[in-house]
Amino acid sequence: MGYGTACLKRLGFVKGMITSETLFILGTRKPTTRDIASAIKESGVDAGLAGADHRADDASYQEVTCRSALNRVEGMPFSWTLNPYRGCTHGCHYCFARRYHSQFEMNSGDDFATKILVKTNLVEVLARELDRPAWKRERVAFGTATDPYQPIEGHYKLSRRSLEVLTRARTPVALITKGPMVVRDKDVLADLTKAAGCSIYVSVPSVDEEAWRTLEPGVAHPLQRLRAVRELVDAGIHAGVLMAPIVPGFTSSRSKVEATIKAIADHGARFVGAAVMRLEDGTRAHFLKFIEESFPSMLPGLTRLYGRKEAPKAYRDEVHAMVRVLQDRYGLNRRDDDASKTGAKPAEESATQPRQGALFAR
Repeated sequence: MGYGTACLKRLGFVKGMITSETLFILGTRKPTTRDIASAIKESGVDAGLAGADHRADDASYQEVTCRSALNRVEGMPFSWTLNPYRGCTHGCHYCFARRYHSQFEMNSGDDFATKILVKTNLVEVLARELDRPAWKRERVAFGTATDPYQPIEGHYKLSRRSLEVLTRARTPVALITKGPMVVRDKDVLADLTKAAGCSIYVSVPSVDEEAWRTLEPGVAHPLQRLRAVRELVDAGIHAGVLMAPIVPGFTSSRSKVEATIKAIADHGARFVGAAVMRLEDGTRAHFLKFIEESFPSMLPGLTRLYGRKEAPKAYRDEVHAMVRVLQDRYGLNRRDDDASKTGAKPAEESATQPRQGALFAR
């Protein structure tokens, strides 16, 4: 049981007044995400996360409990999502998940990359949900609002333990990550492949080193991520690459796109997909502020290009057409066709997929 209003009322606190002090007065019980949001709203981020663990990576990790593990979604090519953590120390400036931090009364800028919520009871809750007779073994999209293999996973192992539960429940999974740590779990992923099927989408927007240093400050080198793809494929796991997002002015030139697709093919990826950057509310404010501070000469052009959430369709179509040509040139389409003949799952991301949020479309 979390620190809901009813619990606080029984303890004599004023109804609705959930503060950082009341959150942690009960000792070892962990707050829920809703409690954390209420405390931050009442007292501010620092006071609301007074019980967080401050680590050497300059991030704070707040342990929380969750009432549900699987989240039902609509309007997507999948029905369920799973996220062991919220916030991500990878800190990619373009990340579409930044906007979700506002749900916890935190900002999509520095808070997203330095204030991480850890759902410590997620595996147990997930096991109960998958054990229900009503569970139909629908595919679960793993890592849609945070990276399940950001560095803290090495400590908590929530992603690995969740995959073990999903394997026992014979539930198919589509997992997206930038973390090479995913290879640690290739044994579980191989078992899941046999039990229900899984696809691993490793995000490598570009192999350009300057773009990597600029846009992905906390992420492993692109070639390290591609080596992870090679290791997963060699273990019999259906793994490929998402060039998502392609960022106009940083990674969108033909030479950079071709270098990336060639590297993807050289590392044995079973498929490649691409998506042009999309700037949702929250992410948009952070990204354009970053551009204004670091690349002010680019701000007028990007502001014009992104008068809305997406770049104009003509621009996106041009980029996707270029990706298709290069995809064919380096044999990535044929490679995935060969994989499907041997029983592997077909690629679930096309080179023309326009939305970052629809990464698991069939």
